[in-house]
Amino acid sequence: MRRYILSRLLQGLITLWAVSLIVFLSTRMVGDPAAVLLPPEASSEEDYQKARARLGLDKPITTQYGLFIRDALQGDFGDSIKDGRPTRKILFERLPATLQLAAAGMLLSVVIGVPLGILSAVKRNSPFDMVAKLFAIVGMAAPQFWVAIMLILVFGAIFKVLPTFGRGGIDHFILPSFVLAWSLIAGMMRLGRSSMLEILDSEYIKFARVKGLSETMVLWKHAVRNALIPLLTFSGISLAGLLNGAIVVEVIFAWPGLGRLMLDGVLARDFPIVQAAVLASAFFYVITALVVDILYSYVDPRIRYNE
Repeated sequence: MRRYILSRLLQGLITLWAVSLIVFLSTRMVGDPAAVLLPPEASSEEDYQKARARLGLDKPITTQYGLFIRDALQGDFGDSIKDGRPTRKILFERLPATLQLAAAGMLLSVVIGVPLGILSAVKRNSPFDMVAKLFAIVGMAAPQFWVAIMLILVFGAIFKVLPTFGRGGIDHFILPSFVLAWSLIAGMMRLGRSSMLEILDSEYIKFARVKGLSETMVLWKHAVRNALIPLLTFSGISLAGLLNGAIVVEVIFAWPGLGRLMLDGVLARDFPIVQAAVLASAFFYVITALVVDILYSYVDPRIRYNE
């Protein structure tokens, strides 16, 4: 296990390095941040060069990247070009909002999607199964922005029972977390149903029934536990995806999170913000994948990593 963890950590570091290189080069290709900083009256070449020197853009690209890696390893991503505050401070201010929204979305997807998928498999070809499959198809097909607009229209404009923007109490979480979990609920349902059907048709389930075990014992002790293994991987990667894919939801609901911060950084060519946000997202992916792989060996006794 120790050797496997070290191997995955090394792969994660290589992934983070590749992401850092890609985002570093990408932010330099979209435009010159020094031109954004200059006020309209400061149009001379001297002012332009001073702005580039202040941002370190006058150095060779390799030197800029080396300094960026050195500072990033220390948690220093420089100051935001837009408001002049330290990027790390801005990131930590926005991160809790995204973490809370992603946790709420994941909780909804697990609480709703997993039971519905398992029940759909147990009640195969029943009216309940038909309705659940239809909901899963609609959930996968309907885009997040459309679902968000419809919910805002119904619960915010027509009935006026839920807030539609900003971060506040629990009621502010309901609409954005449901929209964020919308397609994930459908994915959980489909994966849970297909996994459960595969388990129910396996030989050891048939043998357990032949032995005279009750249907409740067969389902909950043998079938459900093994059906949850694929959902573990899907949930882990989906959680990282929720953290990184909340841009649309955060923009529509004016949620002050990491996704909205990243979009604002791209529009303002604030490359310290963009670099820090993208690296934070990649870090979540790497850590989540590692945790899921480790949990695998505890959930499924058939999986063992060589020492």
